Amino acid sequence: MTNNKINIHFLGAAGTVTGSKYLVDTGDRKILIDCGLFQGLKELRLKNWEYPPVNVADIDAVLLTHGHMDHTGYLPRLVKQGFKGPIYGTNPTLDIAKIILNDSAKIQEQEAERANKEGYSKHSPAEPLYDLNDVEKTIPYFKGVPPSQWLPILKDVKARFQYNGHILGATYIELDIRGKRFVFSGDIGRTNDLLLFPPLKPKEADVLFIESTYGGRFHPDEVEALPQIEKLVNDTINRGGSLFVPSFSVERAQLMMLIFWRLLKENKIPKVQMIMDSPMGANVLELFHRTRDWHRLEDNECDEMCSYFTVISSYRETMELRTDNKPKIVIAGSGMLTGGRMLNYLETQAQNPNNTLLFVGYQAEGTRGRKLLEGEKELKVYGKWVPFKMQVAEIEGLSAHADHAELMDWMDSIKNKPKRIFIIHGEKESAEALQKGIKETYGWDAEIPQLYTIEEIE
Repeated sequence: MTNNKINIHFLGAAGTVTGSKYLVDTGDRKILIDCGLFQGLKELRLKNWEYPPVNVADIDAVLLTHGHMDHTGYLPRLVKQGFKGPIYGTNPTLDIAKIILNDSAKIQEQEAERANKEGYSKHSPAEPLYDLNDVEKTIPYFKGVPPSQWLPILKDVKARFQYNGHILGATYIELDIRGKRFVFSGDIGRTNDLLLFPPLKPKEADVLFIESTYGGRFHPDEVEALPQIEKLVNDTINRGGSLFVPSFSVERAQLMMLIFWRLLKENKIPKVQMIMDSPMGANVLELFHRTRDWHRLEDNECDEMCSYFTVISSYRETMELRTDNKPKIVIAGSGMLTGGRMLNYLETQAQNPNNTLLFVGYQAEGTRGRKLLEGEKELKVYGKWVPFKMQVAEIEGLSAHADHAELMDWMDSIKNKPKRIFIIHGEKESAEALQKGIKETYGWDAEIPQLYTIEEIE
């Protein structure tokens, strides 16, 4: 490879929506943008156990767009495989990554222990992908960066992290490599979010990597979702059931708490017990207090909201509550039912047709959440099949992801015509819809790379 060429290795979230990893090889330096875990389809999840098709020890630095599992969840494996460089991200992103990685390791350890005890794993013994010790070895590599400042991270490479909505600390990343501007969108947030400010927009991009999670799809306004939630709560409680909300513990859980609390304060829903069963979500709530400049929530509103909710931290409390049939509202992870404490509730409550399961975020292909939305009547929980008779509802207006119109709008400040555009982080139909939209709106050609392909940039 000559010095005037740059190779991009698509190691994740290419041709699929999870496992974000993009290796930028300048010939002199190797920079990994995001380091996410594959979720959803089994064929993708199995890739988490494989070594990526690059020499991990040669990677000089990792740059994180934000703290979600599909952007940070592979970090302990990367360190285990020999990575020893800095891991850059905004301070809220690194705080969230610590919370998520520790929670993920703990859940994996518990599930491996339970699988070995109850004998439902195909592996003997079942092992976690990584454990708390692996996470402990990863955290020392974290290096916080301020937003909106150019930073010389490596020789001939500058980086800038720009506010992007979506979740606390989320950014898009600009790289300046030998005078060329590379822009990695990360996950783009909503223009009108109840909790977060609108995303900033890039003004220049020679090479653009843009997510397409909701390409071709349009969200209703968040405010329009409130009457739907009000009706769902009232209908469920009136028939004697409970409302269960699988939620990502970062930002979505706090948004749902805010919505339920406001509805209660306005006497629009009955006074029932409201539970936030997520130690990780509780830690993120604390983070909201420390990151005032990153969100819209007033401190007093955060305090009042938290004082009404029962925040569950111990696993023992979860096991007691899951058999309690009194009407209530439960928010618990994980958002796509790939794991987490919501599965404990569904193990005992899925057969009650008076209950409602409400999805408020994206459900990736192959996840339990996606299968239930598509009408599946059985749920596999901890190695056994449970009949599923709950009501199912979905409200898309609460997604943390920009929809098609917002994705198109995010690009409208780019003054030059990008030489290359790569559509990433989306399923086939969404990526193709965004590709078509970019061509029709801007006249730009965009490519949809596939997993493990390598693209050469002149």
